[in-house]
Amino acid sequence: MNTKTIDAIAKAVLYEGYMLYPYRASSVKNRLRFNFGVLYPRSHSEAQAGSDAWSMQTECLILGASPAVEVKVRFLKIVTRTGLDLAGSEASQSWSDGWRELASSPTPWQEAIECEVDVPMHNLNALSAAPLPWAFAFSAREETEPLRDQYGRGVGMIARKQESVCGMVEIKAIPISHQLYKLQVRVDNHTPWETGASQTGRDALLMRSLVSAHTLLGVYDGEFISLLEPPDDLKDLARSCQNMGTWPVLVGAPGERDTMLSSPIILYDYPQIAPESPGDLFDGTEIDEILALRIMTMTEDEKREMRNTDARARQILERTESLPAEQLRKLHGTLRDMRALKPEMP
Repeated sequence: MNTKTIDAIAKAVLYEGYMLYPYRASSVKNRLRFNFGVLYPRSHSEAQAGSDAWSMQTECLILGASPAVEVKVRFLKIVTRTGLDLAGSEASQSWSDGWRELASSPTPWQEAIECEVDVPMHNLNALSAAPLPWAFAFSAREETEPLRDQYGRGVGMIARKQESVCGMVEIKAIPISHQLYKLQVRVDNHTPWETGASQTGRDALLMRSLVSAHTLLGVYDGEFISLLEPPDDLKDLARSCQNMGTWPVLVGAPGERDTMLSSPIILYDYPQIAPESPGDLFDGTEIDEILALRIMTMTEDEKREMRNTDARARQILERTESLPAEQLRKLHGTLRDMRALKPEMP
């Protein structure tokens, strides 16, 4: 699967809502993040009577004599970041003991790392005979990063911690007719979770969840059928596809039918990132110009907090502050080629 042309779209989906303007940990809307495509541990979901999803399902149609599919599942894994310094500010103290939580910078924060489950190519005829279960697991990890003062002395560290997550991707194909298949891909979160005094709160739960989960599908020796604009003779079959918590659309160059992106955010076929966009802003509900102008009006204290909140926030700030006037003007609006949505009536 060649994902080069669709990686920008997939990353936009992956980080949608990761952090919202004003890009600071103290802002109210950044205290409840990661609302898109979250798959919680199954045991938690069942305890909540299914109100929090633990699985998602993609169904789509494939046309071909003997097609094969490749599946990639991507999601974010949450990492807690805590700033620590030496108790009593004794720089000569061993870094292995005497640590306490910082009251100020660097700001405690939930960062995220990208995870990918890569299921290699399988023929749909084989998947029709026997569904494919593909287990995955990502281990827990802890690491530290030293902080030094201007003289190179150790004055603190950043501690990062992530929990283990595990789950299952199940792929099966259902023959419909000659050269027509329905493909089903389920993604489940089987990470152990026991509600208790040490595991309460949404932050702890998110560390064992698959966040912004979405699926990339590639087909060889066949083609996907658009579920938004299927041929007339396949409309009923397209409507019968059951997509839960996710929706597949064609991606790539317009007219190509070998790749689909199934995301928790509903898109049209062949979505594109505007070429005028200077970079990620993690907030699809706003336009780049408004966000750039708002960032430019921040006070120095607000910018300082933005830098200390997250490395990605710092990159947004640095990019915006160095944005040339010519590029900023381009964000004001561009007229695209227009086409009629429907044929003109006689």
